[in-house]
Amino acid sequence: MKRFLAVAAAAAAFAGTAAAITNGGPDGNAHPWVGALLAQQAFSDGTWEECSGTLISPTVFLTAEHCDEGVSRVAVTFDSAYDAATGTEYWGTWHGDPLYSQANGDPHDIAVVVFDKPVKGITPARLPAEGALDAIQPGAVITSVGYGAQSVTSGAGGKTFHYEDVRYVATGSLTTLTQTWLKASQNASHGDGGTCYGDSGGPNFVGDTNVVAATTITGATSFRSTNVDYRLDTPSARTFLKDYVTLP
Repeated sequence: MKRFLAVAAAAAAFAGTAAAITNGGPDGNAHPWVGALLAQQAFSDGTWEECSGTLISPTVFLTAEHCDEGVSRVAVTFDSAYDAATGTEYWGTWHGDPLYSQANGDPHDIAVVVFDKPVKGITPARLPAEGALDAIQPGAVITSVGYGAQSVTSGAGGKTFHYEDVRYVATGSLTTLTQTWLKASQNASHGDGGTCYGDSGGPNFVGDTNVVAATTITGATSFRSTNVDYRLDTPSARTFLKDYVTLP
């Protein structure tokens, strides 16, 4: 989900929502292929991560189209803890699905950044084969990774979302699979974690694999119930991706 700091964002339309990792912990080097799309300028709290994403080839970074800032040149970091003064950044060109539309049952909410130069020293994650998710069952472990808000507090001015510019990981459990969506519980009372603002475009893996099953798109505004993710094993997603990577 896209990055917002004000409570009003929680009521935003689907296209404006973005998620962060909740009820999880720092990822460290467990998922080095997961990166952050950097904002064009720092947010009011001094942080930079706008959305999350995944390296799927040495030159291609997968994310969500609703993270588009309307500029063609963008920067990405794979630092597990990003510092604007000393961090490593990779520049590339934004390419979003031209069929993107929140009015459709399939929103085509998918985009890539094509880097100017190959990213070295990081092995890309893998994409699923067509229809690969059809076989997974409710209750399967869903591992979410991203740079979004780690906690939400309430005060006199409303809700505040807390960011650390750190890659986090959490696990939830599959509840529903549709032709377009993978939905997972992130209900902490059930031992689940999930996503929040800033995790949009980030990967969701089945179990401990490095196969990106789906990308984070939206969820309940409280970030306490459901993580809603865009499947990558569908003809729709694959039609877009085939122009940028070799598909399994």
